[in-house]
Amino acid sequence: MGGGVAGLALGTFLQRSGIRCVILEKHSREYVENRQRAGALDARGVRMLHEWGVGEAVEGAAHDSSDEPMPLIIDGEEREWKMDDHEDAESVFLPQQILVRNLIRVFLRDGGDLRFEADDISLDGLDTEHPRVRYRDVAGSTAVIGCDFVAGSDGHQGVSRAAIPDGFLTCHTHEFGYAWLTVMTEVPAHPLAVMAVHSRGFAAQITRGPNASRVYLQCPVTDTIEDWPDERVWTELGKRFGGPVPRGPIISKQVVPLRGVVFSPMSYGRLHLLGDAAHLISPMSAEGMSLALHDAEKLAQAIIRQVEKDDGSLLESYSDTCLTHTWERQAAAISMTDTMHDAGDITYRGEFLKHVARANLENLLRPRRH
Repeated sequence: MGGGVAGLALGTFLQRSGIRCVILEKHSREYVENRQRAGALDARGVRMLHEWGVGEAVEGAAHDSSDEPMPLIIDGEEREWKMDDHEDAESVFLPQQILVRNLIRVFLRDGGDLRFEADDISLDGLDTEHPRVRYRDVAGSTAVIGCDFVAGSDGHQGVSRAAIPDGFLTCHTHEFGYAWLTVMTEVPAHPLAVMAVHSRGFAAQITRGPNASRVYLQCPVTDTIEDWPDERVWTELGKRFGGPVPRGPIISKQVVPLRGVVFSPMSYGRLHLLGDAAHLISPMSAEGMSLALHDAEKLAQAIIRQVEKDDGSLLESYSDTCLTHTWERQAAAISMTDTMHDAGDITYRGEFLKHVARANLENLLRPRRH
């Protein structure tokens, strides 16, 4: 259920292990391949794709080719991140639409069954040995798929999690108390990622390909896109970056409240949730795709063990395994998000925590050059 990173990765891993699967995606192929989302993949995710024989999925990834680390601008002063860890060198900037496009190509080339524009999807029999998925195909006909397992990888608003009976899941949520204005632009990012801590709020510009970038500006959760005309976006970015910034066409804007969400457990009967259907993580962490790949690999390994060895132990522990990893990443994401935002605008959390955040931030940066 869902042809995003989680669903496509899972389908690819299963198919390469000789296990038949069907991927249902409610949108068209064109829509999915051009949907703009997060653009980073950690070293573990990169290695995972290579280990499964689909390293070509990261074709089009961008590495910073300069000798200088990607900057953090603090009150107009450019600082350098500590980049000594080999893990940092293996991570890549990879816009989601490029990864999705590559995974679709690989899955279909290898004979995968991927059905776009699947509408009115419903699930039943999830607590039986033979769940069923009903949907209306692109021709308007109703189809029914009988299966052994259902993977709910259809995002936070998808139908998979909604098919679980009320009261079974627990939703854990953390609201940060501020939002990001996210702005898609036709302006290249150079370097590939620049972030700024400023008394006016956090700001960033991250690559989304050779001719595009996304701008992020911290703002109150009550702001609307009407509060942010194009001129204000560029002016505010320049103020927080401490100087003039290249301008260009703005494609879209959205106000996104920052929060973390985790649903527990991640399994109900023969349905297993993964990716955004199971959890949302602060975008400050840039770990959405990496978490999706982690879930996909763990579920693939569990299903393969069940099919090949009639051993359901990994399926039984799938939720606990993924939740342990998810909470570890949520903890890191909250720490980084608080540090980057508390260190700037004191109107959210006060002067005391600003100094605490600045001290924490110094531990992540190289010493100033004299």
